[in-house]
Amino acid sequence: MRIDDYGFGWIVIDGQRYKNDVIIAGGRVIPNWWRQEGHLLAPEDLDAVIQAGPNKLIVGTGMYGRMTIPEATNRFLSDRGIVLETGDTKTAGKKYNESAAAGENVAAVLHLTC
Repeated sequence: MRIDDYGFGWIVIDGQRYKNDVIIAGGRVIPNWWRQEGHLLAPEDLDAVIQAGPNKLIVGTGMYGRMTIPEATNRFLSDRGIVLETGDTKTAGKKYNESAAAGENVAAVLHLTC
């Protein structure tokens, strides 16, 4: 999978445009991703990621980086052997593309607005 383009409130993945937050995991896009607490990434928000079993998770925290990742989420991922990388969503998209092109077992969760 490849992230083709991104702008505030939208993303294009493999030629398909999405207008809501997404997860890329297990070779598929899971559209309309919603978190329990808007701009907070909790372990409970990552069920699809955990089921896919990646070695790395890249989190796009939004255009302006407003989504936060509490220490409990960092520990949750670390305890499962998942390396966490974060950045604003544009940067996260680039990181995802680089990791996927290198053949890494990578997933991404991408917040598209704030």
